[in-house]
Amino acid sequence: MADQTASPELSAEALAEQKRKEAYFTASQMQLVWARFKRNKTAMVAAFVLLSLIGMGLIAPFLSPYDPTIAGRDKDYQNGAPQIPMFCDHNGCSLRPFLHGLSRTRSAKTNFRWVTEINPEERRYVHFFVEGWEYKYFAWDIDLPGDALDIRLPGITFNTHLFGVDQGGIHIFGTDDGGKDIFARTLHAISTSLAVGTIGVFISFVLALIIGGVSGYFGGRIDGFFQMLTDAVRTVPAIPLFMALAAFIPDEWSSETRFFFISIILGFIGWPTLARRVRTHLLTERNQEYVLAAKLCGASPAHIIARHLLPSFTSYIIVDLVISFPYMVLSETALSFIGLGLKDPVNSLGVMLQNVTKSDVLLNYQWYFIPVIFFIALVLAFVFVGDGLRDAADPYSDRKS
Repeated sequence: MADQTASPELSAEALAEQKRKEAYFTASQMQLVWARFKRNKTAMVAAFVLLSLIGMGLIAPFLSPYDPTIAGRDKDYQNGAPQIPMFCDHNGCSLRPFLHGLSRTRSAKTNFRWVTEINPEERRYVHFFVEGWEYKYFAWDIDLPGDALDIRLPGITFNTHLFGVDQGGIHIFGTDDGGKDIFARTLHAISTSLAVGTIGVFISFVLALIIGGVSGYFGGRIDGFFQMLTDAVRTVPAIPLFMALAAFIPDEWSSETRFFFISIILGFIGWPTLARRVRTHLLTERNQEYVLAAKLCGASPAHIIARHLLPSFTSYIIVDLVISFPYMVLSETALSFIGLGLKDPVNSLGVMLQNVTKSDVLLNYQWYFIPVIFFIALVLAFVFVGDGLRDAADPYSDRKS
């Protein structure tokens, strides 16, 4: 009886194993990459963090109770400490989160800094889906001198926000020296830095595919010319270049125009690495039989490159794109940090990191470092996701993820 009961189980396991093998050998390249990526727990956690940060950046105005610019500042709570909602105090518990009332005075004992006194007898309840400052989606105002480029989109206006309080203000990350809400500024900074990275990566991606594809497919003198161009771009020092551009940018340019200009420059200097990889792959693939067959059928070089050669290593291109994002974000942050990139009133991670270098902040206002945590999480998430995709891009490897 034991043998008779064991055989159906063995046959079911064998059938499941056979189906698994069939699914493996009939799966597409992207399905194999995804199956291998899912086995990398670190990459999956990083992907969740990354998607969460991207989502927070996309809906930053909805999540922000206050305008991140000087228009939404709280003049009565400058350099204010973070306010954490609570459910219980000495008077009991509440189903709705609340904050205690507070008053602020300057004291000679603290060199006339603000001193906050909390009133535990006063409750300020938190409300959800409240109406507040107006914000717009899909609104652009880019106007370059000489009518070279003029883009004006009115956008769609909203005024609903996730949370707010019935009286006073709520600043869960505190405020800066101007009274601006650091929570709102951090979310908008993530959105701005990701937008700069997206535009820069898109421009570098298109240039890399065109230049690398033409160079690798044709070879010869065309390849030599594009390689000289690639080497020339790679040898351009970024910091002196942006110092010159910072002197060139007029002060009357709007924040949107400056943002668009910085994104374009980052894209135009970020394509050589991917172009080299595309060229190397096409040099090895252009003599394959399927390429020769396409030529015999009368396909044009553009058709062969776009429909046959580039799709043959799509997964590697995706990996390069993901890995390029943190470098673009780091470039924007570094340039803004040293004053050569975006500037106030634009909220970017680099602009916000400028404030943490002050000695007064290091000693008294440590909540200024909260955006640093988000910056580190964003960069590490991109790095781990990129590493996971790089390992998963070779799904036939015997290595374990």
